[in-house]
Amino acid sequence: MNMTEHAQLREPKTHLGTWLTIGSPVIAELAAEVGLDWLLIDLEHGCGSEAALFPQLQAIRNAGTAAIVRVGAPHPDLILRALDWGADGIMVPHVSSPAEAEACVQAAHYPPRGRRGVSRSARAYGYGLRWPADPTALPAPLLMAQIETIEGVEQAPAIARADGIDVLFVGPADLNFDLQARPALAVHTYEGCLQRVAAAAAEAGKACGILVRSAADLQAVQALGYRWLAMGSDLALLREGFRQIVGKTKP
Repeated sequence: MNMTEHAQLREPKTHLGTWLTIGSPVIAELAAEVGLDWLLIDLEHGCGSEAALFPQLQAIRNAGTAAIVRVGAPHPDLILRALDWGADGIMVPHVSSPAEAEACVQAAHYPPRGRRGVSRSARAYGYGLRWPADPTALPAPLLMAQIETIEGVEQAPAIARADGIDVLFVGPADLNFDLQARPALAVHTYEGCLQRVAAAAAEAGKACGILVRSAADLQAVQALGYRWLAMGSDLALLREGFRQIVGKTKP
């Protein structure tokens, strides 16, 4: 994406996307062609390996759709490779403290803000053809911190204040699981957690997002202020499509 498109990622508006978990560049290309604002390429729970990331990024190039890569863990080498290969942003799972948030920022940003290594020949810069004369003109990657634990919810205000964190993104499956697995530590209900995360993001002037399984849930989360919305996944769409075929054809 160019500088203008990168700036649009931080506009206070609804950004509609979906999860890509299969690892197919064909599916990635199709998802970009239909006009989604962003795609989440999932290296944490997805079926595709790191080797499948590169062709997916190539497939959605020039579609005007942002490519966000969820790394499996906040390892600097994973974050660096995804950005060098052309990801517009990074999502990091299980960010539960401001120290963890700061470590993510350090890995994603060049000096002086961070510690990311420089390669002028990376795909992100046209293999050396688009390295700017002024390195300070490089667009900052969008950085999403996933709030998926009781501790993450409690620390949400401090995480949101971390310079370089752009979006607090709730992981509903992990957060619900944590609340049920450790009820003695749960201070808020799930709905209360969503409210706290949204309030923390708003107070810090940051965005918040969430994965939504059903369109019927969109209005409720939008009313809370969630603007980075991921509707379902490629795998879920295929699963439900196959189930409908079976339901309509088998007695």
